[in-house]
Amino acid sequence: MAEFTPVKPQERHTIPAKARSVTAQIIKQIICIGMVILVMLPILLTVFASFKTRGDMVNTSPLLLPTNPTLENYKKVFTDKYLYIGLGNTTLILAISLIFNVILGTLTAYIIERFNFRGKKFVVALFFIGMLVPTFVTEIARFKIINGLGMYGTIGGPILIYVASDLMQLYIYRQFLANVSVSLDESALLDGCGYFQLFIRIIFPLLAPATATVVIIKAITIINDMYVPYLYMPGNNQRTLTTFLMDYANAQQGSWQTLAAGIVVIMLPTILLYIFFQKYILAGVTAGAVKE
Repeated sequence: MAEFTPVKPQERHTIPAKARSVTAQIIKQIICIGMVILVMLPILLTVFASFKTRGDMVNTSPLLLPTNPTLENYKKVFTDKYLYIGLGNTTLILAISLIFNVILGTLTAYIIERFNFRGKKFVVALFFIGMLVPTFVTEIARFKIINGLGMYGTIGGPILIYVASDLMQLYIYRQFLANVSVSLDESALLDGCGYFQLFIRIIFPLLAPATATVVIIKAITIINDMYVPYLYMPGNNQRTLTTFLMDYANAQQGSWQTLAAGIVVIMLPTILLYIFFQKYILAGVTAGAVKE
């Protein structure tokens, strides 16, 4: 009679480690490809539509390339005077907001990170509470403040909001400063350097990667924002790129191909900005996360 040999628990239905690794890699690749498709498909459909004629929009699938590519849609967009008004206003708001964000952000982060003073923890807590409170909760109070300062309907309203309400730059600068040795400050002070000279000549140049990150993130946020300019700059000559696109969409009802061209023109600067400088965003955000 044959002897029965029981199977050990670890030998039952085991999958080789190599097969598990390959399966995991395939699943990861499928997920990544799916995410790329979800992100890129709407952009590709918009680009395809921007080169189509009205007949192509009616008779062909949105997934197909245009049969008779045309640049007429882009010509209509670039002949609209409000596009250039929006570009000028957006550029002015962007430049002033970024300058103040960098100056105030670096100075505030340096003072908080390097100096001890009474009420420091309370001040830091207030900054973080300001970051946590949703914007819509304080919108009525913010509107009254802007209106009370006489900035409603002017370019100063959005600039003040972009400088004062979003404090993300403090987190980035403090995280970066935490990784800068305090011995640099002590050596400069021993050599007779004042605090202002120390900040301008030593600290600020070292914050260049963090500054690049702040500038890129803030620039993309400001360019893409429609809510603040629409609420605080309602005039026709106060349009930004995003509010121009909103009004342009209302004017182009039924002309989807022309609207698609307008969307491509507006989104192209931010896409190129992010593609070319994404490495600085990752470097600046992660700087100081790991200390040696």
